[in-house]
Amino acid sequence: MVDLLSKLGAPTPPAAASIAHRSLEAVRRHLGMDVGYLSEFVGENTFFREVDAPGLEELIKVGDSLPLEQVYCRHILAGRLPELIPDTGANSFAASLPITAQVPIGAHVSVPIRRGDGEVYGMFCFLSATPQPALNERDLHIVRVFADMVAEDMQRQNAAKDNLERKSERVRQALEPGAFSIFLQPICSLIGGEPLGYEALSRFAIEPLRTPDAWFADAAECALSVELECAAIEAALVAYDQLPEPFTLSVNASPGTVSSGALANVLGNRAIDRLILEITEHAAVENYDALNSELAPLRTRGLKLAIDDAGAGYAGLQHILRLQPDIIKLDMSLIRAIDSDPARRALAGAMQMFARQTGSVLVAEGVETGGELSTLAGLSFMRVQGYLLGKPRPWQDVLSGPVTAEAAA
Repeated sequence: MVDLLSKLGAPTPPAAASIAHRSLEAVRRHLGMDVGYLSEFVGENTFFREVDAPGLEELIKVGDSLPLEQVYCRHILAGRLPELIPDTGANSFAASLPITAQVPIGAHVSVPIRRGDGEVYGMFCFLSATPQPALNERDLHIVRVFADMVAEDMQRQNAAKDNLERKSERVRQALEPGAFSIFLQPICSLIGGEPLGYEALSRFAIEPLRTPDAWFADAAECALSVELECAAIEAALVAYDQLPEPFTLSVNASPGTVSSGALANVLGNRAIDRLILEITEHAAVENYDALNSELAPLRTRGLKLAIDDAGAGYAGLQHILRLQPDIIKLDMSLIRAIDSDPARRALAGAMQMFARQTGSVLVAEGVETGGELSTLAGLSFMRVQGYLLGKPRPWQDVLSGPVTAEAAA
């Protein structure tokens, strides 16, 4: 469609301009008309949803409406008026309508915009105060082509909107009591395998059954990340309040949730010196200064900061350099088969050196084999996490007995 817009002489529009508005501008210029608009029929009125009328903004603008009985629309749909009228004065029916002289309308081109079910949404319309005798069937064909493209774009938007509404409803169901539970996975000392702390992980029990990352991805798409992440953290804090010393608990939050101030509200005034906040590296940070400003008072109170999934996310080393975390968790994609991959071993060794020089602790995630564990020991890793050390289990089960390596496994 960009090529068509160019051929019709439309200037390059701003990126935010809708396809409907860009199409109106392109076709209006091509036809030499004064006004182009996209209307929607609502009850007995037609509402202008997009308008291109340079210099005539005081006469017609988005949101204005007119009774359907006054305009050409119904007459065109009923066949009493043609879609193309180069000269309204030459059409006795058009000339008899009061609006023709009131506007005035000298030339008129209008075609219906239809929904996916075939019902008429409104009209894709152009008019001029003076007759345009050069208008022909080829011009009408161009109007129809663009009207079809606008209709297809509207259907895509409506489908996307419906999909987003369904996702939003599912996420809101996930916020209901009992929709998810908290599991704990041990983070262990490589020497001896004893748990040093646990990571709190959400497990959802509602339909559709799927992995937690899918739920949080939907929440982000629906602008419900803050609500779902805070609900998960609040649930994890119940376990934290019962976790014996000196064990730590790690909770996850996106940069947006932290920057919003919601995390600080959830933590309240409780002691957080054994709490670790894992910030996912998969999310972009729009403002590191604002994020650090929110984190500073929490870190002063003892909160430890970890960068989660390091090496597999959005910003590479930016999170680490700008946030100066206490803990760096290497993503499982860098640990998988590290015992047989020299490149992974070299990268892990480099990250271990970086961690020592910056005073942070390196944790290897996703450890599943003895070979991986032995290789990490050779690289002087001190903390490891993965199914080999212990699978996630309901927090009540973990805390119901001695919190040991055997209990965690």
